[in-house]
Amino acid sequence: MPHHTPLIGTIVAGLVVAFIMGAIAHRLKLSPLVGYLVAGIMVGPFTPGFVADAGLANELAEIGVILLMFGVGLHFSLKDLLSVKNIAVPGALVQIAVATLLGMGLSHLMGWPLMGGIVFGLALSVASTVVLLRALQGGDLVETRRGRVAVGWLIVEDLVMVLALVLLPALANVINSADAGGGAGALIAPLVGTLLKVAGFVALMLVVGRRVIPWALHWVVHTGSRELFRLAVLAIALGVAFGAAYAFDVSFALGAFFAGMILGETPLSRRATEETLPLRDAFAVLFFVSVGMLFNPAVLWEQPLPLLATVAIIVVGKSIAAYAIVRLFRYPNDTALTIAVSLAQIGEFSFILASLGTGLGVLPADARDLILAGAIVSIFLNPILFSLVVRDRKQEEVDDEAARVAAARPAVGHIILIGYGRVGKLIALGLTRRDIPFIVIEDDPEKADEAQEAGLSVVRGNALEDRHLNAAGVTKARRLLIAVPEGFEGGAIHEHARHLNPDLDVVARAHSDAEVDYLQGLGVPHVVMGERELANRMLALCGAA
Repeated sequence: MPHHTPLIGTIVAGLVVAFIMGAIAHRLKLSPLVGYLVAGIMVGPFTPGFVADAGLANELAEIGVILLMFGVGLHFSLKDLLSVKNIAVPGALVQIAVATLLGMGLSHLMGWPLMGGIVFGLALSVASTVVLLRALQGGDLVETRRGRVAVGWLIVEDLVMVLALVLLPALANVINSADAGGGAGALIAPLVGTLLKVAGFVALMLVVGRRVIPWALHWVVHTGSRELFRLAVLAIALGVAFGAAYAFDVSFALGAFFAGMILGETPLSRRATEETLPLRDAFAVLFFVSVGMLFNPAVLWEQPLPLLATVAIIVVGKSIAAYAIVRLFRYPNDTALTIAVSLAQIGEFSFILASLGTGLGVLPADARDLILAGAIVSIFLNPILFSLVVRDRKQEEVDDEAARVAAARPAVGHIILIGYGRVGKLIALGLTRRDIPFIVIEDDPEKADEAQEAGLSVVRGNALEDRHLNAAGVTKARRLLIAVPEGFEGGAIHEHARHLNPDLDVVARAHSDAEVDYLQGLGVPHVVMGERELANRMLALCGAA
């Protein structure tokens, strides 16, 4: 048999080239999305060299879309949205309307049909979740007021795009029926039918899915099989998406979104996210590669003015609209600037809309190329714009928390605890009972909230950054307890902390002999490996008996 098939060749070429280009993009401090899109261009039909199978790439991309939308559903938080609904809902809707109208204006000048202009404008109106969260995390803004507004704004945009994905096929059928002279009945019937099918699917998921999915997952958890749990989560995501398309004739995207949203309401949502993240990331990369394969670089020199206008709508038009809306609602200037620049890019939903629009025949190929080129350029520009706007402001809200922690900690001799997971909680409980002063550093928002609700002093952020270690008073601390589960990350934290305080006594956690050797090689004074401690404790009990 041959050593490779088109499927294997497409997957290998996509992942290998995406890794190389993603690494280069990361090195240049750009979003890896740029690298993945460039990788797709390199293995696509419009550039010389190896050409991946476009048909297979599109099918793999469908799985990527399902898992992307499943992830969006998992992270959908009604609580977060309601906390900023007064600005996020009207703001996002008005901004989408403005960007869509601008896109329709450009499409009219290009001579495209009305429906193509609507799809084009919608694709330019929605920001990338990946790029936005990366920018907010880089500036430690996710848990700030402006960060919550930006995330809530994005949730509204995502919901609007999910609705657009559901209605677009029906609208395409309406247009085709109108062109064929089908009459008013032919115009209304497809839309009504689609809405009824969507309503039926939503009702089934809310009534049956909210009971069956959590019950099934809890049953799997009690089997004790991690492999079976991972498989169950993937089966739910893919099965619900396929079932929605097969039984209700609605999009894969809507089915996957609802599956993720229902699963996100259960206590197992965090574990489900962690278990499926590697596979979701891999297929998401293939999705972006497949999008890049569709891009014809000739648009850069054949249509420079339309491309410039497209980028202007994304980077300037959307930003001005968002800034004006936020200021109209009497929010501070820094909040308006942060939201404006955060949304000055487009990404995954734009690609899904472009692919669906061209597949249905309502979006011209030239429009798709402009969307892809605009996405690449805007993702390139976004980190630069974000650093210029937020650079002088990103510490202001973090400084308040740092000052509060500094006021609460003792002048010298306290302990710093890195991580508030299962092990960190037990350590914190023991330190509290012994009345030993300590400060927690935690970068997970939910865990940080939990620690704060427990009355602990918490620094929110990654312990690999010196400013967070300094906020916790590392130079005055006597001991550092690294309770994060990744031993190699713990080694990097140890090096940063000992650089700031060479006399600091460090205790680190390890999961394997390799991690123990690594940590000891870095000079970590005390390394605790869970399995060894369990064995020693059991042996001690045997001796006591």
